[in-house]
Amino acid sequence: MRLEKIKAIRNKLQNDEVSIGTWQQIPHASISEILGNAGYDWVTVDMEHGSIGVEQLPNLFRAIELGGTLPLARIAQSLPKDCKQALEAGAGGIIAPMIESATQLKSVREACCWPPIGNRGVGFSRANLFGKNFEEYKEEAEAPLLIAQIEHINAVNNLEEILQVVGLDAIIIGPYDLSASMGMTAEFQNKEFLATISHIIKLCKKLKMAYGDHIVMPDKELLSDRVDRGFKLIAYSTDGIFMYKASKNPMED
Repeated sequence: MRLEKIKAIRNKLQNDEVSIGTWQQIPHASISEILGNAGYDWVTVDMEHGSIGVEQLPNLFRAIELGGTLPLARIAQSLPKDCKQALEAGAGGIIAPMIESATQLKSVREACCWPPIGNRGVGFSRANLFGKNFEEYKEEAEAPLLIAQIEHINAVNNLEEILQVVGLDAIIIGPYDLSASMGMTAEFQNKEFLATISHIIKLCKKLKMAYGDHIVMPDKELLSDRVDRGFKLIAYSTDGIFMYKASKNPMED
């Protein structure tokens, strides 16, 4: 199923269609199961911000897949160990944080892919049912989804080279860290920040690369705005925010 989902999402991104997913930070399989049955293309398990450990990934991924949804992992750091552990636990792709150069992204791609595409170690793991599905897994292992987070001004300065790395499926803007790297944390209406976002979008359109965003607070109007502006990979809110928004005492102001 993972390979079919990977191909379906990749097909959307390559054909100017929108792929919408959501985000999980709380380490419980029941939450994974709920999100996996919520109608999204993918659910990203967040290992950078949150308290999810590598040993918890198999159960979270299984629960996401029960709903026919693809599990992704936003790894803690864009390092080979992090890529390998998430993919071997059954992630269908990687969201790589703090990508700042094409060289760094190439290293991540190689760490994600089996030879001859990359240099990730070949072996039995949960991703191939500990060898039972070894042959079937080869195609997936050579081409998992690869999404780079653009969340530093250094990445913006190197963006044209980053977007041309073979194997990159999309980028996703990290607005909080990007604004912080510019000395204007969370000042999303700052003219300089808005100009930077426009520059990212312009380059992505020029090089025909899908670009994405994370709508942190659930807001259908914001979602429509992002779609209208050409964003193709959209993360819609997080498990924790869904919970505290919906669980608020209606009798309280």
